[in-house]
Amino acid sequence: MNKIKIVTDSTGDLTEKEINDLDIHVVPLSITIDGETYLDRVELTPSSFLEKMRNSKELPKSSQPPAGAFLEKYDELGKDGSIILSIHMTGNMSGTVRSAESAAEMSSSQVKVVDSRFISRGLAFQVIEAAKLAKAGKSLEEILRSIEEIRNKTDLFVVVDTLENLVKGGRIGKGRAMIGSLLNIKPIASLAGGEYTPVAKVRSHSQVVKYLTSQFVDDVKGKTIRGVGLVHADGMKLAQNIKNKIKEKTGFDEFEIGETTPVISTHTGIGAIGFMYYTD
Repeated sequence: MNKIKIVTDSTGDLTEKEINDLDIHVVPLSITIDGETYLDRVELTPSSFLEKMRNSKELPKSSQPPAGAFLEKYDELGKDGSIILSIHMTGNMSGTVRSAESAAEMSSSQVKVVDSRFISRGLAFQVIEAAKLAKAGKSLEEILRSIEEIRNKTDLFVVVDTLENLVKGGRIGKGRAMIGSLLNIKPIASLAGGEYTPVAKVRSHSQVVKYLTSQFVDDVKGKTIRGVGLVHADGMKLAQNIKNKIKEKTGFDEFEIGETTPVISTHTGIGAIGFMYYTD
């Protein structure tokens, strides 16, 4: 049986340990800020990016990897006859998956491209499971079935702390943002079906904690928790409060808090958090 190698992009918020231990191959997106372009998480760390973004008048721009970057990776990994499984962030938010598909058509290797329908650890859940199953010698069909099941049982929420980046990105007008800021509104959105969908507006961090904890408790009732992801863009205090409340309500605390990638924080702005989980 041919070996299966796993490729993903830099929006999965994977740790270096996960990447190295599971032989995951990451093709980075790029970020342009103040006229300079950087490879995501290669030439720019999450914390150094946030510092640059604080001092920039313009919204940074993220770009998908060119098809050539994927093609080079696929051809290199498939030289020994390996099958490539390439799993990426939702196609509704980036052209990354389409870039990967273009490269797959040109590659001399056998490549299967999958749209995870998620970002951050929601993407990572599928990538990690695929890598573990590949190491265990499972077939491509078995791996695809397993990650589809994870995809269907994953919930992801994004909380934006400031409306500044939504204004810079042209997503909302300054008038609405001013009113939102005066009312101290914290929008909460879901990423169900790969689409950014507003689900609630609250007015304090304590209400954010209450809303997300309540959702989590309801969703996992009577089920086995398989994975939880919690990431932030300089929102560590809020993230820690959510983790503490989750532990208090459910006893579950087998997850780390991580910094999210610059590609995600450029859209969410400073102070945002992402909370995601999947069950059996």
